[in-house]
Amino acid sequence: MTTDKKAPIRVAIAGVGNCASSLVQGVSYCKRMGDKAIGVSFPELGGYAPSDIEFVAAFDVDARKVGRPLGEAIMAEPNCTAIFETEVSEHKAKVLRGPDLDGVSAFMKNQNPHRAFQVSPEPQMSKTEVIEVLKSSNAEVLIIFLPVGSIDAVEFYAECALQAGVSIVNGIPVFIVSNPTWAKRFEAAGIPVLGDDFKAQFGATIMHRAIAQLADMRGVQIDRTYQLNVGGNTDFLNMMDGDRLAMKRESKTEAVQESMKTRLANDEIRVGPSDYVPWLNDRKVAYIRLEGRLFGGVSTSVEMRLEVEDSPNAAAEALAAIRCARIARDRGMAGPVTAASAFIFKHPPVQMGDEEAYRKMVEFADGNA
Repeated sequence: MTTDKKAPIRVAIAGVGNCASSLVQGVSYCKRMGDKAIGVSFPELGGYAPSDIEFVAAFDVDARKVGRPLGEAIMAEPNCTAIFETEVSEHKAKVLRGPDLDGVSAFMKNQNPHRAFQVSPEPQMSKTEVIEVLKSSNAEVLIIFLPVGSIDAVEFYAECALQAGVSIVNGIPVFIVSNPTWAKRFEAAGIPVLGDDFKAQFGATIMHRAIAQLADMRGVQIDRTYQLNVGGNTDFLNMMDGDRLAMKRESKTEAVQESMKTRLANDEIRVGPSDYVPWLNDRKVAYIRLEGRLFGGVSTSVEMRLEVEDSPNAAAEALAAIRCARIARDRGMAGPVTAASAFIFKHPPVQMGDEEAYRKMVEFADGNA
C-alpha cells in the first residue's frame, strides 16, 4: 500500500453537499493563497499540504448535481454554504449517480424542493459499479459526507471502499471506524481508516468541552449542562426527522461527557441539534449552558452563544483527516488511526482529552507515534 509521497492524494467524495462544497473550495483556496491561506488547522502534516489533495470521483443523488463536474455541482442547490473561493473549475471529476438506500428520507422528499433533495431519475449505481469507479480512478481515500441517519448508505460505501482497497474518512455519525466489527475488517484488509463524525474546527462541541475541562481544572462541580444547536442547511432540515437523529445525539453527547471528570446522569445533559431555521442557511447557532457549584457549594452558571458557518468549520478538519489517511497508507498502517481520529472526530475508537489528542496527532504526523 506504500505510495509515492510526492503524488497527489487522490480522493473520492460520497455526498456532494455543503461540507463537500467547503472542502473542494478549500483545496483551491489553499492552492491560490499558499502560505497566506487563513484558518488552516495544519498547514503541513507529514510533508503534505491541503493543496496536495486531488478529487478523482464523486457520488450524489440530487438531479442538480449528478452528471456535472464537481466544481459546478458544489454550487448547485440545495447547497447554501459560504462561497469563499470562486475559481473551482479545476475540479472536473463527474458527479455520478449513487444509490439512494436510506440516504434520502421520506421527510426530505416532502420539503420545499429548493431546500431539500430533488432525486435524480438516472439509474442508481450498483456496488460493483461503485467499486470499479474507486479502482479505476485510483482513489486512495473516500470521504463520507452523507446525511445524518444514512446507516445503510454509509455501510454501502464503507463496503465498497473495503473491497476497492480505499481508506475511508467518515465525517458523519454512523459508527464505522468506532465499530469494532468494521474496524477489524479494515485492519484485516490492511486499510487505514479515520472517523467517526467530524469535530468542527471551532464548533459547539469543542467549545463545550473546553468550558467543561476548565471547570474541572478549577475544582468546579458541574451538575448539569445543555448544548442546543439551530441551523438552516440541509443537515438541520434532515435532522428534523427524529428517527435519524439518535447517533448524532449520542456522538455529540459522548464527546462532551468524555471531557468531564465525572459523567453526568442522562437527564442532566442534553446535547444536539434542536431546530431548523431556513433563513440561517449554513450558519449554525449554538447555545451552551453549564450549571454547577463553586467552593462551599455556592451555585454558578455560565452561558455562551456561538455562531459559525457550519460547513467550512468541518472542512478544515477534513483537510487534516485526508492527509492523515495518506500518511497512514504511506506507512503501511491498517485499521483505525486512533491518534488522529481522537483529535479530529467526536466519536473516535478511543476518546482522549483535546490536549493529549493534539499531541498524539502531531507525533503521528511527525512519525514519532
